[in-house]
Amino acid sequence: MEKVNIFDAMDANKRNSTIFMFFISALLFAGIVMLAYILDLGEIGFITALVLVLIYVLFAYYAGAKTILSISGARELKENEEPFIQNVVEGLALAAGIPKPRIWIMEDEGLNAFATGIEPKNSHIVFTRGILKNMKREELEGVAAHEISHIANYDIRFATLVVIMIGAIAIIGAFGWRYFVYGGSSNRKGKNAYILIIALIFAVLAPIFAELVKFAISRQREYLADANGAKLTRYPEGLASALEKIKGHATVAAATNTTASLFISDPFEKKFAGFFATHPPIEDRVKRLRAM
Repeated sequence: MEKVNIFDAMDANKRNSTIFMFFISALLFAGIVMLAYILDLGEIGFITALVLVLIYVLFAYYAGAKTILSISGARELKENEEPFIQNVVEGLALAAGIPKPRIWIMEDEGLNAFATGIEPKNSHIVFTRGILKNMKREELEGVAAHEISHIANYDIRFATLVVIMIGAIAIIGAFGWRYFVYGGSSNRKGKNAYILIIALIFAVLAPIFAELVKFAISRQREYLADANGAKLTRYPEGLASALEKIKGHATVAAATNTTASLFISDPFEKKFAGFFATHPPIEDRVKRLRAM
């Protein structure tokens, strides 16, 4: 069998992430233009809509981690709780050159974990009770190293921005659709029909395209975090073995569509996700790790 070099994903991931941010920013800008046009807001209205969207993005950006932790039902561990995982995370953070993240637990028997925050000095790692109970030392180190890598690579900031910007696009798209179908019949007569058709296409398709690209980038970032996590522990087999245990047992009751892409494995464990999968297949991830 031909070996797959896990580091082949790294350069492509960084390049694709940059392209994605330009793409999603352009979609968001187009949505604002569409919103201003169909409501006949003019230049003042366009500027107002732009300012409101920016305020939304900034507010959600800085409140994102707290919101994610809250809806996940996570509880922060005290310094004297779970000393083993405290020591593991502290050691790996030191090796990665970042401050020790705050550690949280979800009282769920599923095997899963995720990281969130804005930057390494204000980051959080969440483990389920199930993963702490069922992993061997080297497996838990592999999982923790994967999440530490997400933090050190600033994936947590990228993921927060992605969720927020796609959320804004979805809101604008949904409003545009409802206006076109229910609220704009009297105003549509005096407008260019072609422009309205473009606005309608945007309202329907933009959120879908944005989600598809987000899923593709999320999968690449999982490969990168696997690679860097294995470099931190210098033992790829630990994470590979952990992923094999996680497969089929990753379901988390408190997970949502918003938070699903943050987890180390799909917390819904869809069997036929295809393009809409937030994570690459575990078999592929394990194969890449064992090829290192």
